[in-house]
Amino acid sequence: MNLDLARWQFAITTVYHFLFVPLTIGLSALVAGMQTAWVRTDDERYLRMTKFWGKLFLINFAMGVVTGIVQKFQFGMNWSDYSRFVGDIFGAPLAIEGLLAFFLESTFLGLWIFGWDRLPKRVHLACIWLASIGTMLSAYFILAANSWMQHPVGYTINPDTGRAELTDFAAVLTNSTAIGAFLHTITAAFLTGAVFVMAISAWHLAKGRHTDVMRPSLRLALVTTLIASLGTVVTGDLQAKLMTEQQPMKMAAAEALYDTVAPASFSLFTVGTLDGSQELFSIRVPRVLSFMATGSFDGEVEGINDLQAAAEQTYGPGDYRPNIPVTYWTFRLMIGFGVLAGLVAAVGLWLTRKRARRPVPRWYYLAALVTLVTPFAANSVGWIFTEMGRQPWLVFGVLPTAAGVSPEVGTATVLTSLIVFTLLYGVLAVVDGVLMVRYAKAGPPPETPTDDSGEESDQPRPLAVAY
Repeated sequence: MNLDLARWQFAITTVYHFLFVPLTIGLSALVAGMQTAWVRTDDERYLRMTKFWGKLFLINFAMGVVTGIVQKFQFGMNWSDYSRFVGDIFGAPLAIEGLLAFFLESTFLGLWIFGWDRLPKRVHLACIWLASIGTMLSAYFILAANSWMQHPVGYTINPDTGRAELTDFAAVLTNSTAIGAFLHTITAAFLTGAVFVMAISAWHLAKGRHTDVMRPSLRLALVTTLIASLGTVVTGDLQAKLMTEQQPMKMAAAEALYDTVAPASFSLFTVGTLDGSQELFSIRVPRVLSFMATGSFDGEVEGINDLQAAAEQTYGPGDYRPNIPVTYWTFRLMIGFGVLAGLVAAVGLWLTRKRARRPVPRWYYLAALVTLVTPFAANSVGWIFTEMGRQPWLVFGVLPTAAGVSPEVGTATVLTSLIVFTLLYGVLAVVDGVLMVRYAKAGPPPETPTDDSGEESDQPRPLAVAY
């Protein structure tokens, strides 16, 4: 019971926190790009874009920091045995993330917030770029720690303490799983930030408001969304091949493939029994799974039954299969939501091209607004797939999930903290939603007033006011 409650608590808080992380990474880079355009051209539209999207970025950043603090505390709360086992491994990348990456992004973000009209333009611009780089570095060090759970490298098990001890920090940082996960996460983050800009821009354009700012915002978002969606496909393909090599059971579970086959087809839609053990109906694309897994359309993909038998021989009796229905559907939803965002962006680029003879139809703006949910849904189900597909292991092939839970924490304590965190995050969700909607509806700041001669007036400049 404690194990299930602890897993639910960590899942809820992690998925909720991860709603903010990709948007922070993606928006920070987009805002930096907008400010770069302003510094280079002195076009006030880009300054207003920077101010508007920067304000929404700051709200999201603050919420991400608040929700992220809880994550590290949970290792000691509900997963003390796990913390003792991996403490020597996790200590280095998480310490660097906190002392270097987070310090970098928070310091320069503070300078950016309070540096308007106080720092030289290019110095101020450098601050937002350094903050953006800091968010990416922070993501890399955290993903390096998580990737060690997926593919442990650079360690040895101390026979006296039973703990994993770090022997090669460079191997942890250059773990192929970490590199693949980082590339996929960053492209997904750009997709998230771009779709966010696309959706809000479309809402304003549908109402005919702030068109001078929202039109270039929409075009930037459409181009970025299309490129990022293609990037997620390429990096996702890389991850699929790494996953087949390192965690073949996860790939087999993603397809609900029970018997080893060559070539292997990819099912677009399957109806099966509740436990996923039997297929009742399926729509399949021949040979695609073989290419995803091996890089060859004729490649062999191992099935769940053979992998289960091999795991029992290696690790002893037990069930080494993840939850098949969950892994199957989260894998497809992740792909589907990402592809859908790219398709909406491609249609938008066609409709907003310079030679378009007709204005953008209202239905497209509505479709672009609805598309806002797709990257967040893709990120969430993708994270669920990554973690659920590794089960029953906390550290793949080394530490079972059941062995990592805190033995001294009672069921009532875990249940109470689960309820409290869930309610607290629910309140934070309402607060964040209200703030984001309010400032998104408000639109960009007004243009700088000018007198009749065309010169700037002596009235206070609203754009120079710090957030």
